[in-house]
Amino acid sequence: MKKLKSLIVTTVLSLSSLNVLASSVVLHSDQAPAAIGPYVQGIDLGGVVITSGQIPVNPATGEVSDDIKEQTKQSLENVRAVIEQAGLTPEHIVKMTVFVKDLNDFAKVNEVYGEFFDSHNVKNYPTRSTVEVARLPRDVGIEIEAIAIKK
Repeated sequence: MKKLKSLIVTTVLSLSSLNVLASSVVLHSDQAPAAIGPYVQGIDLGGVVITSGQIPVNPATGEVSDDIKEQTKQSLENVRAVIEQAGLTPEHIVKMTVFVKDLNDFAKVNEVYGEFFDSHNVKNYPTRSTVEVARLPRDVGIEIEAIAIKK
Protein backbone atom coordinates (compact mmCIF):
# COMPACT_ATOMS: atom_id res chain seq x y z
CA MET A 1 0.00 0.00 0.00
CA LYS A 2 2.85 2.40 0.84
CA LYS A 3 4.44 1.72 -2.55
CA LEU A 4 1.15 2.48 -4.30
CA LYS A 5 0.74 5.77 -2.41
CA SER A 6 4.32 6.69 -3.24
CA LEU A 7 3.77 5.88 -6.91
CA ILE A 8 0.58 7.97 -7.01
CA VAL A 9 2.29 10.96 -5.36
CA THR A 10 5.25 10.69 -7.73
CA THR A 11 2.95 10.48 -10.75
CA VAL A 12 0.89 13.49 -9.64
CA LEU A 13 4.03 15.56 -9.03
CA SER A 14 5.46 14.55 -12.40
CA LEU A 15 2.25 15.49 -14.20
CA SER A 16 2.15 18.81 -12.35
CA SER A 17 5.71 19.53 -13.49
CA LEU A 18 4.80 18.74 -17.10
CA ASN A 19 1.80 21.05 -16.86
CA VAL A 20 4.00 23.92 -15.61
CA LEU A 21 6.51 23.37 -18.41
CA ALA A 22 3.78 23.13 -21.03
CA SER A 23 2.33 26.47 -19.93
CA SER A 24 5.69 28.25 -19.66
CA VAL A 25 6.39 31.34 -21.77
CA VAL A 26 9.84 32.52 -22.75
CA LEU A 27 10.30 36.22 -21.97
CA HIS A 28 12.21 38.60 -24.23
CA SER A 29 12.61 42.35 -23.94
CA ASP A 30 14.41 44.72 -26.29
CA GLN A 31 14.86 46.90 -23.19
CA ALA A 32 17.31 44.37 -21.73
CA PRO A 33 20.49 43.07 -23.36
CA ALA A 34 20.20 40.04 -25.59
CA ALA A 35 21.46 36.77 -24.18
CA ILE A 36 25.18 36.25 -24.81
CA GLY A 37 24.89 32.48 -24.64
CA PRO A 38 22.43 29.62 -25.01
CA TYR A 39 19.81 30.87 -22.53
CA VAL A 40 16.75 33.11 -22.43
CA GLN A 41 16.30 36.41 -20.58
CA GLY A 42 13.52 34.97 -18.48
CA ILE A 43 10.68 32.50 -18.27
CA ASP A 44 7.11 32.82 -17.03
CA LEU A 45 5.91 29.59 -15.47
CA GLY A 46 2.33 30.80 -15.20
CA GLY A 47 2.62 32.54 -11.86
CA VAL A 48 6.34 32.49 -11.20
CA VAL A 49 8.77 34.49 -13.31
CA ILE A 50 12.47 33.65 -13.22
CA THR A 51 15.08 35.84 -14.89
CA SER A 52 18.50 34.89 -16.07
CA GLY A 53 21.32 36.88 -14.53
CA GLN A 54 21.30 40.40 -15.94
CA ILE A 55 24.65 42.05 -16.43
CA PRO A 56 24.89 45.84 -16.72
CA VAL A 57 24.93 46.13 -20.49
CA ASN A 58 22.97 49.10 -21.81
CA PRO A 59 20.65 47.44 -24.36
CA ALA A 60 20.59 50.51 -26.61
CA THR A 61 24.35 51.01 -26.86
CA GLY A 62 25.93 47.73 -25.75
CA GLU A 63 28.11 49.78 -23.39
CA VAL A 64 29.02 48.99 -19.78
CA SER A 65 29.89 51.75 -17.31
CA ASP A 66 33.04 51.44 -15.21
CA ASP A 67 31.14 52.74 -12.15
CA ILE A 68 29.68 50.02 -9.87
CA LYS A 69 26.72 52.22 -8.94
CA GLU A 70 25.83 52.71 -12.60
CA GLN A 71 26.36 49.01 -13.23
CA THR A 72 24.02 48.14 -10.37
CA LYS A 73 21.35 50.52 -11.65
CA GLN A 74 21.60 49.11 -15.19
CA SER A 75 21.41 45.50 -14.01
CA LEU A 76 18.30 46.30 -11.96
CA GLU A 77 16.71 48.10 -14.93
CA ASN A 78 17.46 45.07 -17.10
CA VAL A 79 15.74 42.79 -14.57
CA ARG A 80 12.76 45.17 -14.51
CA ALA A 81 12.53 45.12 -18.31
CA VAL A 82 12.39 41.32 -18.36
CA ILE A 83 9.73 40.92 -15.67
CA GLU A 84 7.62 43.64 -17.30
CA GLN A 85 7.22 41.29 -20.26
CA ALA A 86 5.10 39.13 -17.94
CA GLY A 87 3.12 42.16 -16.73
CA LEU A 88 5.02 42.38 -13.44
CA THR A 89 6.73 45.23 -11.61
CA PRO A 90 9.54 45.38 -9.03
CA GLU A 91 6.88 44.98 -6.34
CA HIS A 92 6.36 41.40 -7.54
CA ILE A 93 10.01 40.43 -6.97
CA VAL A 94 10.36 38.06 -4.02
CA LYS A 95 13.97 36.90 -4.36
CA MET A 96 17.13 38.30 -5.90
CA THR A 97 20.62 36.95 -6.16
CA VAL A 98 23.36 39.52 -6.61
CA PHE A 99 26.76 38.39 -7.84
CA VAL A 100 29.58 40.91 -7.31
CA LYS A 101 33.19 40.72 -8.34
CA ASP A 102 34.32 42.73 -5.31
CA LEU A 103 32.46 42.54 -2.00
CA ASN A 104 34.09 45.85 -1.07
CA ASP A 105 31.42 47.36 -3.36
CA PHE A 106 28.66 46.02 -1.07
CA ALA A 107 27.73 49.42 0.43
CA LYS A 108 27.55 51.10 -2.99
CA VAL A 109 25.44 48.26 -4.39
CA ASN A 110 23.10 48.44 -1.37
CA GLU A 111 22.65 52.19 -1.82
CA VAL A 112 21.53 51.87 -5.44
CA TYR A 113 19.53 48.70 -4.71
CA GLY A 114 17.53 50.47 -1.99
CA GLU A 115 16.97 53.53 -4.17
CA PHE A 116 15.69 51.32 -7.00
CA PHE A 117 13.03 49.63 -4.88
CA ASP A 118 12.13 52.87 -3.08
CA SER A 119 11.63 54.64 -6.43
CA HIS A 120 9.15 51.91 -7.41
CA ASN A 121 7.27 52.27 -4.10
CA VAL A 122 8.03 48.72 -3.03
CA LYS A 123 6.79 48.26 0.54
CA ASN A 124 8.94 45.26 1.42
CA TYR A 125 12.31 44.57 -0.13
CA PRO A 126 12.65 41.10 -1.64
CA THR A 127 14.78 38.44 -0.03
CA ARG A 128 18.32 38.48 -1.35
CA SER A 129 21.63 36.71 -1.41
CA THR A 130 24.83 38.50 -2.34
CA VAL A 131 27.75 36.40 -3.48
CA GLU A 132 31.30 37.43 -4.35
CA VAL A 133 32.56 35.68 -7.47
CA ALA A 134 35.92 35.52 -9.20
CA ARG A 135 34.70 36.69 -12.58
CA LEU A 136 31.54 37.63 -14.48
CA PRO A 137 30.72 37.73 -18.21
CA ARG A 138 32.30 40.68 -20.04
CA ASP A 139 34.33 41.31 -16.86
CA VAL A 140 31.51 43.38 -15.36
CA GLY A 141 31.33 44.07 -11.63
CA ILE A 142 27.79 42.80 -10.99
CA GLU A 143 25.11 40.42 -12.22
CA ILE A 144 21.58 40.20 -10.80
CA GLU A 145 18.89 37.54 -11.19
CA ALA A 146 15.35 37.57 -9.84
CA ILE A 147 12.30 35.52 -9.04
CA ALA A 148 8.95 37.31 -9.17
CA ILE A 149 5.49 36.05 -8.26
CA LYS A 150 2.20 37.17 -9.75
CA LYS A 151 0.12 38.38 -6.81
